[in-house]
Amino acid sequence: MTYIAKPKLHHPGLKPNKLGFTHRDYEGSISTLCAGCGHDSISAALIQAAYELDLEPYRVAKMSGIGCSSKTPDYFLGNAHGFNSVHGRMPSVLTGANLANRDLIYLGVSGDGDSASIGLGQFAHCVRRGVNMVYICENNGVYGLTKGQFSATADKGSRSKTAVNSDNPIDLVSLALVLGATFVARSFSGDKKQLVPLLKAAIAHQGSAVLDVISPCVQFNNNPQSTKSYDFVREHNEAVNRLDFIEGRSPITADYEPGTVQVVQQHDGSFLKLSKLHADYDPTDRAGAMAYLQARHAAGEVVTGLLYLEEQADDLHAGLNTTATPLNKLTERELCPGSAKLAALNDEYR
Repeated sequence: MTYIAKPKLHHPGLKPNKLGFTHRDYEGSISTLCAGCGHDSISAALIQAAYELDLEPYRVAKMSGIGCSSKTPDYFLGNAHGFNSVHGRMPSVLTGANLANRDLIYLGVSGDGDSASIGLGQFAHCVRRGVNMVYICENNGVYGLTKGQFSATADKGSRSKTAVNSDNPIDLVSLALVLGATFVARSFSGDKKQLVPLLKAAIAHQGSAVLDVISPCVQFNNNPQSTKSYDFVREHNEAVNRLDFIEGRSPITADYEPGTVQVVQQHDGSFLKLSKLHADYDPTDRAGAMAYLQARHAAGEVVTGLLYLEEQADDLHAGLNTTATPLNKLTERELCPGSAKLAALNDEYR
């Protein structure tokens, strides 16, 4: 994983939170993602949420898989725990860590390729078991790290440089609702006003909190018919050496009121129609949320906001009736209760 360490400088005017930490203390390394990548906006929102919640960084564990999205945990909460697992396997690694130490706050960061293809089974079982975590899918519809192939969340009819997607998309939000997630939300990386509160609520939630964040990819949207496109120039250029260049783009932002629709133009000129939930929307109605999602999807809209919340939710530990003490803190005495209790247990099966 590539990274550039940030200078350890603190501006004396930075305002500390209740723990005495400044916003700078929640940052990580300098991002090496493309300039204008939506993923960096999500990292910034996570930093803001952790700062405002007065989180102690040593209480946070960041887990990820493979892909552009899975690089981002290095760019926030540099003093937290972190583990970069293999492709699509973040949920099982996080589940194991959570079972061993339930005291930590778990942030699972994944992408649409990582979660909706190779890791779809892992996503499903993690959510249905109610692992206490925030599952963040940084969703751009392409495999950015391997040159922009369609991912399983790409809409049918989407166009890339070389192909038109003919497959139906997997909607992780609808899937999370079917699987029993107790906190389900969707946001847009450019809407910090909406994303930060959603992240704070997801972190505070007890149970599986799934947050799908639409995050445009700036690298794979240039027009292949243009004589100024990367492909055309490379094909017609006799290069003296092999270079690569990624054009800097400005982050796409959106700020709009509940109950309204915002049309956002992406870097390739295409449009994304965002629909923010009405203020009177009932987020406790799971069936209603599923029907609403389908209806708005049929209208060509991407619904954002808190879609479903089960306030009295249980997590995996409640289902397994594990001890309140984290398993990694149990002593030998508690793990080996003695021959008398073992004999009593054996008698139950005779």
